[in-house]
Amino acid sequence: MHQDVTRSLPAPGGALVPRLVPVRPRAAVLLLHGGSETSLRPSRRWHPAALRMTPFQRAIALARPHDDMLITQVRYRVRGWNGSRADPVADADEALRQLAALAGPVPTVLVGHSMGARAALHAAGHPQVCAVLGLAPWWPRGEPVRQLTGRRVVALHGDRDRVTSPGDSADYVRRARETAAGAAMAVVRHGDHAMLRRHRFWHRTAASVVAHLVDPDRCPDPLPVECYGTGPGPLL
Repeated sequence: MHQDVTRSLPAPGGALVPRLVPVRPRAAVLLLHGGSETSLRPSRRWHPAALRMTPFQRAIALARPHDDMLITQVRYRVRGWNGSRADPVADADEALRQLAALAGPVPTVLVGHSMGARAALHAAGHPQVCAVLGLAPWWPRGEPVRQLTGRRVVALHGDRDRVTSPGDSADYVRRARETAAGAAMAVVRHGDHAMLRRHRFWHRTAASVVAHLVDPDRCPDPLPVECYGTGPGPLL
């Protein structure tokens, strides 16, 4: 791991976990894994939800448009959302603060799975955030959209997801189009909530979307134009 000598890595055990640190980052990705609707049990790095983001991290690193992209992950204090406490949002906000201290004011893409995608939405108003990618997102009806002003949002949701709702994701993307700089949704054929069915497709597509969000001039959009329409999103 290489690092600019003018900056310091966050303290171990903090909200930000650096995964790939270039010398002078020009962009950043923050990964937010899933969790539970309600749980005050401590979140651990070896829990399946956290480990599920590892292949996405690797795919994003391989597809990154340049070597100056910082890749990090959020460390949650507890496993659950916990109603009005919205515990992962506080962790995401703190991780973004630490990311800014580490890398400076670089444009940042939030990549969240399930509960992590919900936390990403709520943290998207941070001035460094330029885009949100939700993977099988937990976006209940009525989630806010104003914080996405000037930002882009993309949802990838499996048609066989029995944990979170593709319909809710489609509804959110439709509402987000009123404020976001761009909003898209695609439905992964045979995709499940854990993103294990057709896992290579999930990893490859997510990495290509992130590369495009980071550098749209050099990296073409992997999603068909229909993803930006008013329908529920095409099957991929």
